[in-house]
Amino acid sequence: MSGTGQAGGAASDAVGGLEQLLLDPTRLTIVSLVSATTWCEFGFVRDHAHLTDSALSKQLTTLGNAELVEIRKGYVGKRPRTWVRATAVGRERLRAHLAALQQIADRAEQAAAARPEADVGAGAQQPHAG
Repeated sequence: MSGTGQAGGAASDAVGGLEQLLLDPTRLTIVSLVSATTWCEFGFVRDHAHLTDSALSKQLTTLGNAELVEIRKGYVGKRPRTWVRATAVGRERLRAHLAALQQIADRAEQAAAARPEADVGAGAQQPHAG
């Protein structure tokens, strides 16, 4: 961990609290999915994230290095299996990221409501596509 308490250079954006790794929709999908469960089997995550094995493996390595997920390997009978779960840090960073996104949306809505002239209503002249 770095001196800021973030792992491996995956620090949250100082502006707005956005988690840089979770700005990628694929990684956001993976962390959201595994945060909603105790442990997920690799195939379950792969299928729900619509990824290939190699693409998911690469994303999990990135997320694991940032301490957002934990990966466990083992066997079911003689078949190798991989399970994934969000770490406590990963769940908290996801929560903070989602809260920051909601704040952005709320601020935009408030700004638009405070400036009704920004809304092109039925009686207003609309811009021409040129």
